[in-house]
Amino acid sequence: MTWLSNLFNFLGLSLLRLFAFLPYFITIYVGYALGWLAAHIPNSRSRVVKTNLRLCFPSLTEKDIDALALEHWKLFGRSVVERSRVWLGTRKQILAFVSISSEIDLGDKKPRILVNPHFVGLEGGFMAFSALSARNHWPNGVGLYQKMKNPLFNQKMVQWRDRFGGQSIERQHRLRDLLRELKSGNVAIIAPDIDLGPQDSIFVPFFGIQTSTVDSVSRLAKLTNAEVNLMTTTLNKDRKGYTCHISKPLPNFPSDDPEKDTARLNQYIEELVRERPAEYYWVHKRFKHRPPGEPSLYD
Repeated sequence: MTWLSNLFNFLGLSLLRLFAFLPYFITIYVGYALGWLAAHIPNSRSRVVKTNLRLCFPSLTEKDIDALALEHWKLFGRSVVERSRVWLGTRKQILAFVSISSEIDLGDKKPRILVNPHFVGLEGGFMAFSALSARNHWPNGVGLYQKMKNPLFNQKMVQWRDRFGGQSIERQHRLRDLLRELKSGNVAIIAPDIDLGPQDSIFVPFFGIQTSTVDSVSRLAKLTNAEVNLMTTTLNKDRKGYTCHISKPLPNFPSDDPEKDTARLNQYIEELVRERPAEYYWVHKRFKHRPPGEPSLYD
């Protein structure tokens, strides 16, 4: 019903505005509480998280899996509430809890693709990069996004993400737009570690499992002669904020073999996940689609 949808939208926007301007430590603890609650309420996503962890860390005991799943849910809950500050906060508010550490000169105007894996700080890293681009004379960051089912929140999210000069491009069938932006000198920020189905994807190993993975990074880099860097946003040791680290260019990337390139990217991401397993987006069905003849891993 329209009135119910309008009420939901009003309440959702009000909560976002509230948390955007509350003291940051309150945001953190509310997020932890919501994550703890989600971990203890039986739901399909809780089963997905534990299935992913069992598949990727087969040597862990069930007790270890439960503890890692709980820690993940707390960090995921925190990141969800933090998006209020990421999407609605000022440039100063965002940079107060997300910093950029780069091994390259981001103002050198080279064609560049930043591979931004799905860690809980992903959205904060994108927005911190965007917030600093105009101030530091960097090219704009152009990122892909998954369209939301709620039209109002989809429109608002794009508006909020682009308010510092960045650009959000809908993920589905819009690689041509991304190609144009790369050729114009902007930086493409891509999170390729998501199962989008068989179209534009290939099966390559991730944690020893054949995983449907988009191969667009290799193809775009080849078409635009772009260098490819890892962009990883992770919690600081004191857990009071995040650092978005941008690596040196990946060596000999791209090659003439998109499949090998995509497998290499998965290997790089796997190494990062092993360092910080609780921070990865285990709520996604990373292994949803299977090679022909293989059963579902989530039944």
